[in-house]
Amino acid sequence: MVDEGEDLLDAARREFREETGVTAEPPFLSLGSIRQKAGKTVHAWAWEGDADAGAVTSNTTRAEWPRGSGNWLEFPEVDRCAWFDIEMARFKINPAQSELLERLEAVLADQRR
Repeated sequence: MVDEGEDLLDAARREFREETGVTAEPPFLSLGSIRQKAGKTVHAWAWEGDADAGAVTSNTTRAEWPRGSGNWLEFPEVDRCAWFDIEMARFKINPAQSELLERLEAVLADQRR
């Protein structure tokens, strides 16, 4: 979610910190934006850093379940974290977001040349 007047990269860094407890530090590689099947637009950047997947902490969110019941549940936005090679990431990621992995591969290939 981008707050009104908030820079997209600043919003991405804030969301990442809220959902993982990890502070993303520059430099960042812009991967552009994609639109998911349900209509949500995702703006993405890549960065390199060290983060212990087992130490990730997440904020919580609320959802009414069943819908219309008045029964609200609270749960972490991220239930677990793991790091994957590119092929496994493609298998696990939201299908629309696989384009971001392809863009990252292209940027990294260009940097190696």
